[in-house]
Parts: sequence; C-alpha cells; structure tokens
Amino acid sequence: MEQLIIFIALIVLGYTAGTIAERNHYKSIKTREHKLLSLPACTIKNALYNDAQVDKAHLVSGSVVVSVDYFKRFLAGLRNLLGGELVSYETLLDRARREAVLRMKEAAKGADIIISLRIETSSIGQSANRRQSLGSIEAIAYGTAVTYKKVNEIPGKRT
Repeated sequence: MEQLIIFIALIVLGYTAGTIAERNHYKSIKTREHKLLSLPACTIKNALYNDAQVDKAHLVSGSVVVSVDYFKRFLAGLRNLLGGELVSYETLLDRARREAVLRMKEAAKGADIIISLRIETSSIGQSANRRQSLGSIEAIAYGTAVTYKKVNEIPGKRT
C-alpha cells in the first residue's frame, strides 16, 4: 500500500511540475507575442504594397523542439485506450508552433513584414520496429522578411 501511495504522489508531483512549466511557457509566449505584434506575418506571397519599393528581402526561420513530460504521456496513453481528445498533445503542438513563429519573428528584427509564412511540424521519438508514444515535437516556421525603402530613400520622392 505504501508503494502505491508513493507512486501516486510521484505522478501528481510530476504532473503538477509539468503543468507549471507549461503555464510559465505560455506566459512567456504571450509576453513575446505582444512585443512582436507590430511585425505582421502572413501566408500569402502578394502582401507587398504596390507603391512601396523593397529594400531588402531574406529568408528567416525559427525552430523549436518541445518535449511532452512523462506524466502527461502516461495520462495520454490512458486517454488513448479510452478514446477522445489528447489535450496534452494539442497544447504541445500549440506551444511548439507559436514558439517557432516567435523565434522566426525575432530573427527578422527590423523587417516591415514577413510574407509566405510556412509552418511545418514533425514528431521525434517514433520507432519503426516497436510502438512508442510521442516523445517530442519539432516545429519550424519560415518565411521571407521584407524591408521597404523609406520614403526619403526613394529617388524622386519627397517627404
């Protein structure tokens, strides 16, 4: 009986620690998203202004690998037996995608817009010869950072 209590206590402790770490990561993401709100990122190629001249355009990317903790993986395994949504994996994907976009935006400092945004994800920790649950998720966000010429830099234009 004592071993069962220790086992349950460790699961609760691990789950709580993972939840707190996830909550802190979300706070960090929200703060950084607010700071980078002025840099738009869009999925279309033709988001350029017709009368603006492009000064610089370059590829920017951001990638992240986020791991699901053991205790959430354990609970997701139980949920998998019963069926239904795997919320712990959904939050894992959400955090990974948002973090990758933030890192891409941070790499594009000084740009006016990011066009052709693409996000790709892949799982890490899958084994071909034996069934293994998801270990981590990698997300990469990439796009073209565009900087426009300022009005006073364009020949023939006056401010």
